[in-house]
Amino acid sequence: MPIHLAIINPKSPQNMGSILRAAGCYQAQSIRYTGERYARAKAFQTDTKNVHLNIKVSHVDEIICTTTDTNLTKVAVELVEGATPLPNFIHPENALYIFGPEDGSIEQEIVDQCDHVVYIPTVGCMNLAATVNVLLYDRLAKTTQMPLDDEVIKNSRDTNNRTKAK
Repeated sequence: MPIHLAIINPKSPQNMGSILRAAGCYQAQSIRYTGERYARAKAFQTDTKNVHLNIKVSHVDEIICTTTDTNLTKVAVELVEGATPLPNFIHPENALYIFGPEDGSIEQEIVDQCDHVVYIPTVGCMNLAATVNVLLYDRLAKTTQMPLDDEVIKNSRDTNNRTKAK
């Protein structure tokens, strides 16, 4: 189930570092972003797991590419009137999840190109990286491919963690 993330004009290297980490944890195939703010801030490297070495991260001029994104279901994640609450949303197989900037919203023109618009029903708006994490976790929680044994724990935990449940 391919997952692609699209971030509109991100400004915070800390948020992008957290998004990169989430992309690695939830096995996203790529991240694309628009704008110049992150490119200027990228020097403040916050990708602590070096996910950018394994996942394609690219700067693009347009968040949706009409020639290459034809096989992807486009999902805007935004506080938009008429959007579907995330708990009620069924994730598509091949998804391009589009997130707005930390200090703005996804433009109407982009929302109009999306197949779905979802929102996370919180009181107030969440941080961009937190929103990405919650959406990707929701996708994992709703899949039938969720691992049920200890192998994922053994392969994912820090090297100093050897704690076991009773």
